[in-house]
Amino acid sequence: MSSVFLSVIVPVHGVQGYLRQCLDSILSPGCPGLEVIAIDDKSPDGCGAILDEYALRDPRVRVVHLEENVGLGEARNVGLSLATGEYVWFFDSDDYAADGAMASVYDRLHETKPDVLIFDYARAYWHGKVQRSVINKLFREPPAPDVFALKDRPSVLQLMMTAWNKAIRREFLLDLGLKFSGGYYEDINVTYPILMAADKLSLLDDVVYIYRQRRRGAITRTGGKKHFDAFKQYERIFAFMDKHPETDQYRPLMFDRTMWHLLIILGRGDRVLPEDRARFFSEMSRIYTKFRPRGHALPEDAPLAAKYKLIEKNNYRAFALSKQVNERRLSARQQLRKGRKQVRRALSFAKGKANGLYYRVQLRLPIDPNLAVYAAYWYRGYACNPAAIYETQRELAPHVKGVWVVRRGAHKDMPEGVPHVVAGTRAHARLMARAKYFVNNVNFVDDPVKRRGQIHVQTQHGTPLKKMGLDQMDYPVSAGDMDFKELIMRADRWDFLVSSNPLSSEAWDRGFPCSYEMLEVGYPRNDRLVRATEAEKAKLRAELGIKPGVKAILYTPTHRDYMKRFVPQFDLVEFMKRLGPDYVLLLRAHYFYKPKKRGLPEDRIIDVSGYPTVEDLMIASDALITDYSSIMFDYAVLEDRPIVIYANDWDTYKRTRGVNFDLSDHPPGLFTQTEDELSDAFLTNAAWSSTAAKSRVEFRARFCPWDNGHAAERVVRRVYLNQPLP
Repeated sequence: MSSVFLSVIVPVHGVQGYLRQCLDSILSPGCPGLEVIAIDDKSPDGCGAILDEYALRDPRVRVVHLEENVGLGEARNVGLSLATGEYVWFFDSDDYAADGAMASVYDRLHETKPDVLIFDYARAYWHGKVQRSVINKLFREPPAPDVFALKDRPSVLQLMMTAWNKAIRREFLLDLGLKFSGGYYEDINVTYPILMAADKLSLLDDVVYIYRQRRRGAITRTGGKKHFDAFKQYERIFAFMDKHPETDQYRPLMFDRTMWHLLIILGRGDRVLPEDRARFFSEMSRIYTKFRPRGHALPEDAPLAAKYKLIEKNNYRAFALSKQVNERRLSARQQLRKGRKQVRRALSFAKGKANGLYYRVQLRLPIDPNLAVYAAYWYRGYACNPAAIYETQRELAPHVKGVWVVRRGAHKDMPEGVPHVVAGTRAHARLMARAKYFVNNVNFVDDPVKRRGQIHVQTQHGTPLKKMGLDQMDYPVSAGDMDFKELIMRADRWDFLVSSNPLSSEAWDRGFPCSYEMLEVGYPRNDRLVRATEAEKAKLRAELGIKPGVKAILYTPTHRDYMKRFVPQFDLVEFMKRLGPDYVLLLRAHYFYKPKKRGLPEDRIIDVSGYPTVEDLMIASDALITDYSSIMFDYAVLEDRPIVIYANDWDTYKRTRGVNFDLSDHPPGLFTQTEDELSDAFLTNAAWSSTAAKSRVEFRARFCPWDNGHAAERVVRRVYLNQPLP
């Protein structure tokens, strides 16, 4: 007899940003006899690797990698064929269990031993709202016995007919011979029949399952012909009822549920395509005529009864008439609001009616297909990934003219021969209106209108150890007064988003759930690090004033949301005294803090906070000290140079900012938390030890797998030359 009590079957496809939360919520330590069967349905992203990682560290996880994509229904069937538990629970991989939910399900199953346990759920919206199902009163009204049959409580058929809000006795399901079908609405030809066939049903009046309302939506919320699959699914349900005469008593209710659902599918304007609606209605009429029970009474609700009559007569024209009037009225209002908003944005961007008129005129002129806009760090100058892409674009796509946008004052530091305009000028307004390509490592300002045909490339400017985007909603100290809806509206402009590594891909999927194409190519700015030579290092050291034979340590502390000004996290002067004359420290404060005189001994501590190019500093140095800065991921590309983490406030940073992985478990070298540990790392040469090197190699394999010196080239070929990524 199997020792497994509950088999949780998780089909997985294209959910790398959400999969960890899903698995972590299921793998409760207090649930004996649990197995998780994860079916990698040939996921195109990093899901397969994530599943293997979990299976390696938790023997309760079994992973099956399918050789081709079979769809949700068949993936569930594969999992069911492998399950050994007394009960099975089909779990969608972008959702998650509520806190304590696994224990609640276990307890209820043991207490009632039902054929089917049904539990409640809540919808978790992308903007942070979590709302319990609106029909949750059906769990309580009228009060339900611990165990019952459907005939005693037919209102159960009005609950959500998905697979994920039910735990099903496995032998009961297998004896019925039911399998999930392919296509859309694959749940219902299993979930309705099991409720009608069960002798013992039980309810759990708790929010167990969190149903994520992804901004890009479930597949059934997209328009297309696949919504016609619903008719076959309902025909399968009625075929099951034909084989099981004991279910005849439920035909009137089942018929009404069928018509209710089909009307919803047709009524949502984003599902059935306009050219298919008359045919969909005709299929509804066929289902109505074929399966309407003898003696069936029309609904008491007058508008619904009127719809039934039109469906019976297959009178789509009358059905659609009132709906079309309402839709046209709504569309006209939306277009008017959109037009007014664009005018306001144009005036705001161009700062004044005269310039606003100029910008609006430019918006009416053709887009220049060979014009690109570049910017970095809120127009601070020529830097980071955009600079690396610009240089490669000039080489591989010379027909495109790249122009940089810089703030007033920064133009003096632009490299010779690089075209640029000053932000806020007429030249800037014309550039934003007429260019085709836009490359930035932060968002452009809100007001410029993105025209049809313009292409935005968001490169970001660091691998996110810390939480970013929508993930920050759970960390109000770091989020401050951030408007997350505005943030996502900005991200909606992105056509391409550059990812430096698998961790970034997961974080961007969660934090910015928009419809861009992810470019998993590595970081363009790191191409230079891959190609760095000893000669280049020597030249840069001489320019920085680093004496021959001295070890240069680059110190790059990150910004902390709970600190208003820059304060080094350790005593720099004392640290350098302890290390002695064989070391020099290159101090690089975060760019959020203005460079200023700090009164430090310049022969031992060189303040490079105002130095324009951090890549120069990385190449020139011999080792790195940092805390939570993303520079650690870049520096790891330099294979022979140690990294020491100084994390004296790690617990505070985790609690206030949130992190995507535990740096103390996976450091890029030594992980220190006291000043003595930090000093000893260099005094004992532990920073150069084999143990530290091993950590660095593992870190590089995990976080630098795509940095091979050709990231910028891959971006240029995909964006400017429209070539597919290899």
